[in-house]
Amino acid sequence: MQMLDDDSGDDADIVFRDLIMLMLSGFVTVAVLMLAHINPKASAVNAKETAPPGNVMVEANWPPDYDSDVDLWVQAPGDMPVGYSNKGGAVFNLLRDDLGQQLDVSGLNYESSFSRGITPGEYTVNLHLYRNRARTPAVPVTVVVSTKPDASAPTRQVLMTRLTIEREGEERTVFRFKLTEGGTVVPGSVNSLQRPLRSGVKS
Repeated sequence: MQMLDDDSGDDADIVFRDLIMLMLSGFVTVAVLMLAHINPKASAVNAKETAPPGNVMVEANWPPDYDSDVDLWVQAPGDMPVGYSNKGGAVFNLLRDDLGQQLDVSGLNYESSFSRGITPGEYTVNLHLYRNRARTPAVPVTVVVSTKPDASAPTRQVLMTRLTIEREGEERTVFRFKLTEGGTVVPGSVNSLQRPLRSGVKS
């Protein structure tokens, strides 16, 4: 009795395997080509999310081991003072009111105010030592002012200083300065002549 080889089953398996491999290769190729188009968009979103939200940014920070409540007060031209007891005005908003080590899981000591737009005219930046639980003889504070005229412009640091405040209740004017519409400091306008801001707002 003669036996015949049945190759039809093997041919069907080979064709099926080739088809699966071609489909898999096509899927991988399409995925790789799409990655080049997806990543730039993701990067643009991340950059937009991490960009500072304001046009004039005022930041104050002091050492994390100091259990001191330092308050930042700012005033834009023609606007009311903005600080812990009045967190928003027409131009500025206080984004963070730091109480020192009280209710703070971050370990950082900083306050920041950001503006909506740049109003030309004189700005005032004050510090007020509300409470010094650490009882240190003086609290060192760094104050930075930056501007960003529009969303496409880079953030520029325009003023920076380090100073100390020594007693509870003390309010010091750190900067008084004038800005142009483009966020440039007017030459000769920077001074620290005392102008109380906290007393101008009901606590």
